[in-house]
Amino acid sequence: MTTSLKVVITDFEYESLRWEEEAVAQAGAEFVKCQCRTEEELIEATRDADALLVQYAHITSRVMDHMQKCRAIVRYGVGLDCIDVEAATKHGIMVANIPDYGLEDIADHAIALMLTSARKIVQLNQYIHQGQWDYKLAKPLFRLRGKTLGLVGFGRIARMVADKAKAFGMQVIAYDPYVDPDIAASYQVKLVDFETVLGSADVLSLHVPVSEDTIHLINEEALAKMKDNCLLVNTARGALVDEKALIKALRTAKIAGAALDVSEKEPIDPDNELLSLPNVVITPHSAWYTEEAQQSLQQQAAQEILRVLRGERPLNLVNPAVLTKM
Repeated sequence: MTTSLKVVITDFEYESLRWEEEAVAQAGAEFVKCQCRTEEELIEATRDADALLVQYAHITSRVMDHMQKCRAIVRYGVGLDCIDVEAATKHGIMVANIPDYGLEDIADHAIALMLTSARKIVQLNQYIHQGQWDYKLAKPLFRLRGKTLGLVGFGRIARMVADKAKAFGMQVIAYDPYVDPDIAASYQVKLVDFETVLGSADVLSLHVPVSEDTIHLINEEALAKMKDNCLLVNTARGALVDEKALIKALRTAKIAGAALDVSEKEPIDPDNELLSLPNVVITPHSAWYTEEAQQSLQQQAAQEILRVLRGERPLNLVNPAVLTKM
């Protein structure tokens, strides 16, 4: 027996897809599981799909050119840099993301990276494993109370980071030209311009999406304006930081250190110079992950697919202009 509806999951790394399977079955649709690695594989797999679930696969305009009846693409996560949203709109395809599944977890991770770097936990642990029991190897260390946390972007995650940082007695400033100063003031955060946040922060934490305006936002020029004791924290996207410029700044002690959950290329190349620097802490794009966050992510994505198959609008539609084309 064949069905008239088909959902394709282009790629995934989850142990179970039970929520997705239940949603697709509820709509009476076929569920096809793929692990597409190339554009050609994506074209073949998605040609007759009514809806897509996408984790990391790049859904390009060329892939969409071959889609015969796709209604929607649902991305596991917040970022949409792997989907050509403009092309989707032109093709009459709705795009949805899951913007709120792991906000608390990412905020916690940003704070954890800040603390790890500020207290030089990784370096001290390595010294001990090398047989060196000496706190002086971490000198100098500075307390966080009274220091300034600078946030680039003041969306939901950054606001949680601000609240958590205040528990350590930090002052918080933020750069975000799209946020009302009254909203920032309600969090006891002062909005400043980009130059000020760079020059004032003892810890600079990035919380903006990747766009034409933000690629390599932290470049050689920006790093030159930062304090030499500044720690850079990035739990957003690797493309926000020019890694060559960052490596140079770290090697010359232009800034004190970097704590990164993302890199320009993922997985990071084994010969990337960042891995050889003692003042760098790197985690594998894991800030979003807790068991609770992953479950919420999959459940919400499954519900979005079910809405689409029922002919409804996705709850988190990111290209509403597409509705005029449908």
